[in-house]
Amino acid sequence: MAKYANLLVLILDEWLLLKPTDSEQKGIFELLHRRRRKSSKIFCSQYEFEEWYDQLGGDDSPLADVIIDRIAHDSYRINITSIDASHDITMREVYGLDKALRE
Repeated sequence: MAKYANLLVLILDEWLLLKPTDSEQKGIFELLHRRRRKSSKIFCSQYEFEEWYDQLGGDDSPLADVIIDRIAHDSYRINITSIDASHDITMREVYGLDKALRE
């Protein structure tokens, strides 16, 4: 925990791709609490910010609100959206991998 708490910038890629367990949520909370107002965090997610609460367990999770508060306070959001989703291609398609791997 100390290793990640003291990094200058922490980048969390694929943030909340899978719903965290209760013990993982406790770890997330502790890490965010230790880093609060000390260093930068970048969250890269396939979910919109408004969906993060539900991914964290929503009303069933006592830590969901606290984690969202730690992230939202003093944060900047950059949402990247597609101009034309019908022309979007994945890296799997760029490199010729089987489309069935997407599912």
